[in-house]
Amino acid sequence: MKVTERCFESTGRTTFICDYSPPRGGATEAFVRPSVDADFISVAYNPGKAVRVNSAMLAAFIRYDGRHNGDHNGEREVTFTLATRDMNKLALQSVLLGAQLLGLENVVVVQGDPFTQRDLQRVKDVGDYTATGLIAAITGMNQGTDYREGQLRAPTGFCIGATLDLTRDIQQEARLAHRKVEAGAHFLITQPIFDVAEAQRLKETYAELSGQELDLPVFFGLQVLEKDGIIFSSVPEQVRRELDQDRSGVDIALELYQRFREAGLNNIYLVPPIRRGGARNYAAAQAVLAGAGRT
Repeated sequence: MKVTERCFESTGRTTFICDYSPPRGGATEAFVRPSVDADFISVAYNPGKAVRVNSAMLAAFIRYDGRHNGDHNGEREVTFTLATRDMNKLALQSVLLGAQLLGLENVVVVQGDPFTQRDLQRVKDVGDYTATGLIAAITGMNQGTDYREGQLRAPTGFCIGATLDLTRDIQQEARLAHRKVEAGAHFLITQPIFDVAEAQRLKETYAELSGQELDLPVFFGLQVLEKDGIIFSSVPEQVRRELDQDRSGVDIALELYQRFREAGLNNIYLVPPIRRGGARNYAAAQAVLAGAGRT
């Protein structure tokens, strides 16, 4: 199922995409099943710039894992993330054709975190596409054309996601959102936010700069925090104090979720806690989903 087919803005039902990190090994015992009741599991692309299982392959594995375990109705809806940083045009489009063959329908396009100078002593940044350029290229593949303007044997049918960071300059991000929408993005995902007013500022600024309403689904980031966890987003000082005072990160997330709901934000990108070493606390994410009535 495509992400855009599961958005229930008109009914008020929340749609959840839950972030998921691939394991650092390909052995099946390294795989932790994502036991979360989200609408979609979104497989990240090499978090921490570490060697991990390929996001598209893992997304296909997760999708069909229920069937392999005897549950014939057990397919999970998934998205996979693809970064422009590490592959050239030929490699990226070949991965996408493989994803099509595996039955995947949803891809989230990112640039990928930049390598440090130390990283670059061991690895090369390819960057053949910008994120917006890859979105446009996938749009072309959906129309049956590859990067050389050659005809594919069959067009792809990807639902394309793009990302935004609302902690940055809002005009810059609104312009970027417009470019990505014009390139063919079908839905947007934001980094975690803690102030629902940022959502309204995005919509207003987008309309002001583009002359158009932002009328495609936007999944606003809702991060579940832990006191000793790794925090990449900009977290308000008040929230940090509450964590230091041993308030549950699940409680904080559920309170913020209620604010999302009151503001009419029904599409949520749920980010489970990240622990030292890169482990994820999916039980905390499931506790948020349970508190939101998704059991």
